[in-house]
Amino acid sequence: MNTIPVTFFWFRRDLRLDDNIALWNALKSDFPVIPLFIFDDEILEQLPKDDARVTFIYESLQKINLELIDFESSIIIRKGKTHQVWFDLIEEYNIEEVYFNKDYEPYALQRDSEISALLSSNKVKVSVFKDHVIYEESEITKADGLPYTIYTPYKNKWVEKFETLKQQPLDELKNNSSNFYKSNFSFLTLESIGFVRSSISVREHNLKGVATYEETRNFPSLDSTTYLSPHLRFGTVSIRKLAHWASHKNATFLNELVWREFFMQILFHFPNSVNHNFKSAYDGIQWRNNPEEFKLWCEGKTGYPMVDAGMRQLNETGYMHNRVRMVVASFLCKHLLISWQWGEAYFAEKLLDFELASNVGNWQWAAGTGCDSAPYFRVFNPEIQLKKFDAKGEYVRTWISEFDLGYGKPMVEHAMARDRALTAYKTGLQQK
Repeated sequence: MNTIPVTFFWFRRDLRLDDNIALWNALKSDFPVIPLFIFDDEILEQLPKDDARVTFIYESLQKINLELIDFESSIIIRKGKTHQVWFDLIEEYNIEEVYFNKDYEPYALQRDSEISALLSSNKVKVSVFKDHVIYEESEITKADGLPYTIYTPYKNKWVEKFETLKQQPLDELKNNSSNFYKSNFSFLTLESIGFVRSSISVREHNLKGVATYEETRNFPSLDSTTYLSPHLRFGTVSIRKLAHWASHKNATFLNELVWREFFMQILFHFPNSVNHNFKSAYDGIQWRNNPEEFKLWCEGKTGYPMVDAGMRQLNETGYMHNRVRMVVASFLCKHLLISWQWGEAYFAEKLLDFELASNVGNWQWAAGTGCDSAPYFRVFNPEIQLKKFDAKGEYVRTWISEFDLGYGKPMVEHAMARDRALTAYKTGLQQK
């Protein structure tokens, strides 16, 4: 065992040095700080070997390791079952304290509870901080302390509370500390973790279009979105800095950040909604769940240009424009009567910005079964959506090379599919 008393900082969904709350507090410890990241087998075993998100995490850790050179330090990278990794670290080091930032998803909460118990039983002090959100699960509630299940009143209280916060100067949590553990740990290769570099990459975020966000956000051909979502998902940007900046730039853009926290607190308080309808009244719906039709949807071969362009963009890049996501999701659930869980699982596999709370929340919104949903009788017409938001076909031509050669016949007729969906929903509601 290394007998020098040390503090560990555990990186998870906060892959940055600056404005990292738990890291900043760890560096005030009485003991030198060893940065750590664990590639968790429980998560990795579910992923393809060329998963783009693993590549992004790995590249982000490389950047962190390069920054740590300025402090004559480095990061420990481990792979395995998280509990076993920590058991081994306790054997290897004289650990006095462990710091990490809170995660709010069901698996992470269970994992962190078990690790905290292991550390505490070995007389290691555990300190956990809020970093991934502005307001966590119980900070924005109704007067009776219960969680909001409707977005608008949640947003109103969130914005009202943030109004005071945004007027205050943002503390610069710059890490210029000399309290990093002096080290030069070997950096694992991506191959040694069991992965290969993906051909799909996460784009740099771009905030130039935020000033005109509400005017341009619904038009996918403009490519005016910020590409922030994967960076928020993995914490390469600070939500504190972003929210403060957005609050002075564009209220509509800030509202999108509030949606993210709304769905996070819903998932925290209602973890059963991961796999089940938030509104149990919809449990009686008889989904068709046709695997051949699902395959056509996955491959972008439905015959509806906006749906197909969106799915092909997703498959090729890991991204899909938000307006298109709504059209694609509505088509799967309403036109094909395929359960939202099938679509949610496919998006979870493909999206670079996959975040459980938002993915589940938005899919249930599209299906009409969630806490604050589009009404079930709202069925997007993909052809009208195309005319409204991509009238010149610029977006669809980007992803459908054969579009101008006489595009294929739609796999299902809109009016028939709409009537079929409304009947299925009404019948299901009555049976429940």
